Amino acid sequence: CTSRPAAAAGREVHLVEADRLPPGPLPRDGVPQGRQAHVLLHAGLLAAQDLLPGLREDLLAAGAVPVHTGLLPWRGEHGWSPVGGHGHEVLSTTRPLLEHVVRTRVTALPGVRVHEGTPVTDLERGRDGWSVRTAGGGELAGEVVVEASGRSSRLPQRLARLGLPPAAVSRVDARTGYATRRYRGDGGGTALVLLATPSSPRGALVLPVEDGDWLVAAVGAGQDRPPRAAAGFEEFLRSLGEPALAEQLRRWVPRGEVAVHRQTADVRRAYERVPGWPAGLLVLGDALCAFNPVYGQGLAVAARQAVLLRQALGAGRLDARATRRWQRRLARVTDVPWAIATGEDLRLPTTEGRPGPAQRALSRWARAVDRLAAHGDARAARTLGRTYHLVGSPVELLHPALVLAALRAAARGPGAANPRPAALVRSAAGRSGAGRP
Repeated sequence: CTSRPAAAAGREVHLVEADRLPPGPLPRDGVPQGRQAHVLLHAGLLAAQDLLPGLREDLLAAGAVPVHTGLLPWRGEHGWSPVGGHGHEVLSTTRPLLEHVVRTRVTALPGVRVHEGTPVTDLERGRDGWSVRTAGGGELAGEVVVEASGRSSRLPQRLARLGLPPAAVSRVDARTGYATRRYRGDGGGTALVLLATPSSPRGALVLPVEDGDWLVAAVGAGQDRPPRAAAGFEEFLRSLGEPALAEQLRRWVPRGEVAVHRQTADVRRAYERVPGWPAGLLVLGDALCAFNPVYGQGLAVAARQAVLLRQALGAGRLDARATRRWQRRLARVTDVPWAIATGEDLRLPTTEGRPGPAQRALSRWARAVDRLAAHGDARAARTLGRTYHLVGSPVELLHPALVLAALRAAARGPGAANPRPAALVRSAAGRSGAGRP
């Protein structure tokens, strides 16, 4: 995604990739979470479509499945979210297919050259720009370097060799683990979200993907992390007590083994506050701020940062002052998703540390709004969805109507809880639900 705005600005772009890129939608070594479930939140879909017009249609043609989140059965801490027209469209696909479609578009751009199987070994700053050294003695020169190599970024070590002080690091680790298996679902089924909560630290995610298949992910924290063994994985899912999930597992046929991933800490590096930050160096994606993947924010944040990069590259020469200004703006894109991810993770008993007073107050209010949504408040559900999908401001959570509704619920009780979605009743009976429009 970062290559697109650079190419659009008329620059020659060198995309330096450590992996050998597969010829089709296949997993690659540099993405250890590539077999896990991925969703491009609505704001991320809009940003990616802005960068690569027609991307949505390309993904649909390749087999991506549109899912309307307002129709998606979602069980949270206080019960089921309401089913209705308050949600957003997301496209459900495997990570390798998403990468393949984007990569096909980007590598066809004029001015973009991909150096695959080319690990970066060092980064040097000269009078006229940057020099990127690669394995085997190669060297690339450029005016601007964008660091987007993910959680495993070696930028801290490279900056130390350049004599720069280290960036402050914030880290929150809920010790969450994920296990995912792909199934053939010829008998139909329904998508489903069962959130892990402080009182019930096990959860699951069921999503339709290309080729008529389904991805089933199990989520847990600490001692409740799901196992790799197939029998233990399915027993974990049955322990969640959702009949529709158990029925779908009974009817579906596994395709492949269980894939496990446990590198899930929230990690944020404050590069925007490093004194003497050099001209022409920008950091985005997981290299800047990595989130617990359960919240699905990483892809969306990176796509939105790439849109911002387009503005930066089109605004003129990136001297030291301009570079610092744009790095601050890239960092601000992470503010809201960071607050969401760490606020939830800090509530889990498996997380070291406790939230501060402001974070506790925000978390309590978000839970109050969530309780309203689980008891039929359409405004609460719509506002939570807009915030979660990064298309609305968290200030919307303080709308006077929500405050009045919360006060009324505190005085009179929250009212009747939302019923279990009808799609799950049908699926539990062995008939197709509404998960694949």
